[in-house]
Amino acid sequence: MGSLQNSNGGMGSLALLETSCGYLLQELQIIWDEVGEDKFEREKLLLELEQECLEIYRRKVDTANISRARLHQQLAESEAEFTHLLLSLGERSLPGRPEKMAGTLKEQLNSITPALREMQLRKEDRVKQFRVVQGKIHKISAEIAGWTEYNDSTSPVSVNENDLSLKKLEEFQNELQRLHSEKSDRLQRMENYISTIRNLSATLGMDSSLIITKVHPSLNELSGLSKNISDGILEKLDSTVKSLQSEKQTRFDKLQQLGKALSDLWSLMDTPYKDRQEFVHVANLSSMASAEISTPGSLTLDMVQQAETEVKRLDQLKASKMKEFFFKKQIELEDICRRSHMEVPSRSEMEKIINQIDSVEIDHADLLASVDEQISRAEEEATSRKVIMEKVEKWILARDEELWLEEYSTDENRYSVSRGSHKNLKRAERARLMVNKIPALVDLLISKTKDWEDERKKAFLYDEVPLLAMLEEYHMLRKEKEEEKQRQREQKKVQSKAVPEPDSPFGTRPSTSSRHLSDKSINGGFGSASPRNRKSSLGIQPMGPNSINSPSRGVSSITGGKKTNRERAYSQKGFSYHLREDTVSVVSSFSVPFSP
Repeated sequence: MGSLQNSNGGMGSLALLETSCGYLLQELQIIWDEVGEDKFEREKLLLELEQECLEIYRRKVDTANISRARLHQQLAESEAEFTHLLLSLGERSLPGRPEKMAGTLKEQLNSITPALREMQLRKEDRVKQFRVVQGKIHKISAEIAGWTEYNDSTSPVSVNENDLSLKKLEEFQNELQRLHSEKSDRLQRMENYISTIRNLSATLGMDSSLIITKVHPSLNELSGLSKNISDGILEKLDSTVKSLQSEKQTRFDKLQQLGKALSDLWSLMDTPYKDRQEFVHVANLSSMASAEISTPGSLTLDMVQQAETEVKRLDQLKASKMKEFFFKKQIELEDICRRSHMEVPSRSEMEKIINQIDSVEIDHADLLASVDEQISRAEEEATSRKVIMEKVEKWILARDEELWLEEYSTDENRYSVSRGSHKNLKRAERARLMVNKIPALVDLLISKTKDWEDERKKAFLYDEVPLLAMLEEYHMLRKEKEEEKQRQREQKKVQSKAVPEPDSPFGTRPSTSSRHLSDKSINGGFGSASPRNRKSSLGIQPMGPNSINSPSRGVSSITGGKKTNRERAYSQKGFSYHLREDTVSVVSSFSVPFSP
């Protein structure tokens, strides 16, 4: 109490009096005084009171220290979080916030709290942006990968909150844009594939919806599913398109072959247009490309089968009419040969070809093509023989006139005045002019015939007889005839000088009966005898079977017939030029008029 009292003395007691504690202590002393409390007890109670006060102050100080430490920690955490937010958001500072803080801890904490809150709001907004962009990226990536079970609600997006900068966000946005572009490209490719499949299916007569659904159900618009745009689906679509294109090409090639066969058969059998009309579109495919065919139903299986059936029907019909076509072509060929006095194909070869047609051992188209080729060669050879044949006709006409003139010259009554004698005199004048030109004509014919044979490497035949041999034979016989006439004139001179005796053989006129020709020979010449009779009279064997344009292939070459050439013709005992006693009859055997 003394110390307390001492402390209450002086300035300490005055301080206590100024406080509520001092008033209470003063009141306590008054009470003690009234009660008469013992001094020892008073000191004890004051000591206890002092200890209790110290404990209370100590607790308050500790509480204040804890509060201050908490404020320091909060301030430090706020500053650290603020700094972290600045770094994660990629920003250097927040406008309006002082670089250095001053004042009490609470003031400092109060100054940083609004800035921190603003940064937290920015972070939340940035995280939402990242989550939206990354969610779209994941969704499109799942679509491209073919994950049809992807769901936004069951597939949360993980955002890296340590890097929420605008640069990172831009990277994600660029990635999203790239994926959008890729998705758009894939959808465009898919639409192109589906469109192509529909067009091809329509052309081929197939159900496009079944084909597309078979690739993937989501591709069918009626399914209501999101389209699967994965690489696997695109590959299947591409494979399907290629398969349909291959099938289209196969059918197109088949129909082209059938169309060509139909055209050939129609042309071969002169089929009328009304019978062709049903399949004329098939025949028109031969002049088109596969890419040009896009009309729905133009390449269906039914069309292919119908065309095949029609070709089989026409093939059967062709076999029955083939002989008729062949005979027409053969008659045309023989007519060309006869008109140009060329060798006509033998009948045995024709019969052999007919037998092959019946047994289907020869391709009909090849046969007719070969006959057409023969006809073409025959026409070409006939054209090449035209100049020579024209001169042969002149020579034959001149020979007819020569024979007539010879017979006319032997007529003793040719100068008598009789009916028609003046006409014979005029004809004789013309005949002498023609006869005088025969040597030059024969020489020209021999020259042109040799040139023709050198160029063609074959003999020039006239009704199966070498023309050159005929001309040379005629030239030789004409020369012998002139020599015979010269001998007769000399003999007449000798006879005219000799004394005529009644029974002398030299006193009588030589008989000219051998020179007299029948009316048929005079008027007909070569034309009165068949080519074989003419050749027999010459002692000339006909040339063996010879093609129109040796060594080119003719009908005999198609059927595997025998080969002939010029050497073989000349190797036969063909040319035996025998002198006849009746020279005029031998010469007359060459004087054949030109007849087709």
